[in-house]
Amino acid sequence: MLKQADNERVTRSGPGTPLGRLMRAYWQPAALVSEMPADRPVKAVRLLGEDLVLFRRDGGWGLVGRFCAHRGVDLSFGRLEDGGLRCLYHGWLYGPDGRCLEQPAEPEHSTFAARVRIPSYPCEERNGIVFAYLGEGDPPPFPDYDCFTAPDAYTFAFKGLWECNWLQGVEGGIDPSHVSFLHRFVGEDPREVYGQQFSEVVEGTDKKLSELVAENHRPDIEVEEAPHGLRVYAVRQLTERLKHVRVTNLVFPNAFVVPFGNDRVFCQWHVPIDDENHYWYMIFYDFAEETDKETLLAQRLAEVSLPDYRPLRNRSNDWGFDAAEQRDLTYTGMGLDINVHDQWAVESMGRVQDRTVERLGVSDRAITANRRLLLRAIDAFEAGRPTPGHPVDAAAACALTGPPAVDTIAPSENWEQAWRDREQQRRARSPWAAGA
Repeated sequence: MLKQADNERVTRSGPGTPLGRLMRAYWQPAALVSEMPADRPVKAVRLLGEDLVLFRRDGGWGLVGRFCAHRGVDLSFGRLEDGGLRCLYHGWLYGPDGRCLEQPAEPEHSTFAARVRIPSYPCEERNGIVFAYLGEGDPPPFPDYDCFTAPDAYTFAFKGLWECNWLQGVEGGIDPSHVSFLHRFVGEDPREVYGQQFSEVVEGTDKKLSELVAENHRPDIEVEEAPHGLRVYAVRQLTERLKHVRVTNLVFPNAFVVPFGNDRVFCQWHVPIDDENHYWYMIFYDFAEETDKETLLAQRLAEVSLPDYRPLRNRSNDWGFDAAEQRDLTYTGMGLDINVHDQWAVESMGRVQDRTVERLGVSDRAITANRRLLLRAIDAFEAGRPTPGHPVDAAAACALTGPPAVDTIAPSENWEQAWRDREQQRRARSPWAAGA
């Protein structure tokens, strides 16, 4: 459990909060490229408690405050003109740097415009996601993580709205033991594509991952700190000689990397809209084959409502719970989409989980390790000291690679080296990751 003050410290991310300042020092997903309207690529976004407008400009993207400095009207309805946004009310024009460039109604000799500026933030596009830097000073370079270095043809990006605090989403993603229950089937698993990491046969066995983790529901969990944040091991003893090894990662401060089948992995960020709602953003990447973006997009769009990407199964309809399905097919009774299972788990805790009343055990090692790391990092950032996964220069960014995420069968006596060998073999076979 956490003290109330610490729970506030790790959940409140608005402007000026200790956590908010820390998270703003990292690149954060702001929007999917695919959600920007083709005919008028302008969209209101809310990010870390700030209301902003994202728009396409020549050579990239602009992200500025949502409200005109003149009379406070909404710039998300503004006209895309001259590389910036022009307010509909009195024609004030703002550049992507937030500077007011024109005030048509003011006298020709006026210098008023030069003294007006609204918030603005740098943006970069990476594999289908527009990232924004909301911190102070120059943004850090992007790390050489696989999700950023994978060629576009081998990736797919998507997002979803969850109605709870961001940390609940992250803690769900780094919890290795829940997969033995939450994603279990009591009947035959009918999934073919999405969620297939649980329906694929694990290398070295004749069983699906869903069967392995259900039969072996008490994994040995080990956690170690790494340059990117945390590496989490869930090790299940299958026989006297064999173990199932699942390696996942926390990418500090608000992302995790997990395996998605034998050659597929995804990185998922949980990004505060405000303290009670957040979006998860995912970059899925395949080490072996190009992705079928159209099929993947159609599958995901079938599960959400636009334009807010809210899941069709949600708090308002009890996440689609069906008692007959729970009896005969899925452990949850909430459909085949594993995202909904995770969504239910973290949303059902409440908008902001009260961690002062929970009771954690040995199986929660990753959760407690992450909270300690986060609290230390908030203090370190306030004191001007380095924080995990935050490169200070290009050389440091190049050193932040991977991180490896693996599902494999390994010999009991040498499982630590076996999963690393398996990862090297996967990269050696990959059309794009061999030199990583």
